[in-house]
Amino acid sequence: MRESRRSRCWTARGAPGDGSPMSPFAPYRRLFALPGTRAFTLGNLVARLPMGMFSVSAVIMIAGARGSYALAGAVTATGLAATAVVAPWTARLVDRYGQARVAVPATAFALLGGTGLVACVRFGAPDWALFAAYAATATTPNTGGMSRARWAHLLRGDAAALHTANSFEQAVDELCFMLGPVLAAFLCGALSPEAGMLVGCALLMTGVLLFTAQRSTQPPPRQAAVSGSPVLAPGMPPLLLSFLATGAVFGAMEVATIAFADERGHKSAAGVVLALQAAGSCVAGLVFGAMRRGAPFDADTDARAARRYAVCVGAMAVLLTLPLLAVRITGSLTVLAGALLLAGMATAPTMVTGMTLVQRRTPEGRLNEGMTLAVTGLLGGIAGGSAAGGWMVEHLSPAAGYAVPVAAATTALAVATLGARQAARTGTGATAGTGAGTGTGTGPGTGPGMGAAASTGAGAGTGTGPGTGPGTGAAASAAVEAAGLRERPVEPVR
Repeated sequence: MRESRRSRCWTARGAPGDGSPMSPFAPYRRLFALPGTRAFTLGNLVARLPMGMFSVSAVIMIAGARGSYALAGAVTATGLAATAVVAPWTARLVDRYGQARVAVPATAFALLGGTGLVACVRFGAPDWALFAAYAATATTPNTGGMSRARWAHLLRGDAAALHTANSFEQAVDELCFMLGPVLAAFLCGALSPEAGMLVGCALLMTGVLLFTAQRSTQPPPRQAAVSGSPVLAPGMPPLLLSFLATGAVFGAMEVATIAFADERGHKSAAGVVLALQAAGSCVAGLVFGAMRRGAPFDADTDARAARRYAVCVGAMAVLLTLPLLAVRITGSLTVLAGALLLAGMATAPTMVTGMTLVQRRTPEGRLNEGMTLAVTGLLGGIAGGSAAGGWMVEHLSPAAGYAVPVAAATTALAVATLGARQAARTGTGATAGTGAGTGTGTGPGTGPGMGAAASTGAGAGTGTGPGTGPGTGAAASAAVEAAGLRERPVEPVR
């Protein structure tokens, strides 16, 4: 029986000897060989593309009709703030009642806000109506988080495959935020100012319907949450703070690049320059997902993952000095484009490792909520970074605006390093709160697993890491089972 389990794990991960081609795309082929994965990925891709379209469409539409970019920016900022408040609650409902039951009506309500904004602009409604309409779009579900939750459900116990899935999802994020604004600008310019918003609404509803129709891959709902809020979960506060600082990097970089391109007389090229940063991140994400680390994925601990996240944030902070040096030394938009391409290559590995930590540390049954909180942190950081970058550009110079992303990344590095040291001290083990501690050894566990050898779960025996409190059983392998590292329960020791 032990040999059969080992063989099954090797086959799932494409080890040598399983007959799978050893190519960079082999991990992705194995990923999409699972039943239903291609269907829900396609639907989610359609639903996620409008996320990069709505803000640009709203700005073009409102500024064109009312002649005020300040009003357009204030309306979109209001929608962002409303999303930061509402999105975690929507995600909590998704966890409790299931993706299909919540995502479809939430999307329909959000589309009322989007189409309502079009009507308000079209028919000259007062300014306050624009704010109210766009704030209603805050119920848009976190489609990226729901897709990651499906991968976590399907690949439970196979950390290597989950790493590949998370890398793929990050690459999709970058692709959508690279193509979305371009598509929105084209539709608004070629058809009508309202076309970008209306097409985005249609794509969002179609994608969510296609995505939620794939019931076989959806995680089971948790009718009653027995665990605490993800915000207070061990290790989550510093992780969310680092996401907040990382969001400031993105917000400030966008403002500074638009201002620098405008100063050089090439404002229309700003979108292409920013797209190169996203392209670098997209390619890096795909490569990162195909990489195999030396240590076994299943032996990974929370402390090791936290150290890897700090290293990735550090690499991002270092590479972000390239755009600053490019504008300071050369003042060339072409050189800046190359610098942003290189700087973007640190984004995907940072986000992949960060989201993996979010999945590890989020309590059982609250995965959508935990990942939405991470996205909310990013959105809040983007808003703050945009404001800080705008102040630097207006009061100093566009080149000075590139100092804000470097400062924000340095802050994220400090917070991530602090979180890594905290994880090393506490020794929380392989995963935190992602599996139930019901393993069977010589004594059954009595509660949910919270680490490698759970404090309230099964036993303080020989798991993959030290326990965090007194155990109530003596199961030798219950800690591994509690961490969700095996596909099936281990047979009792006889």
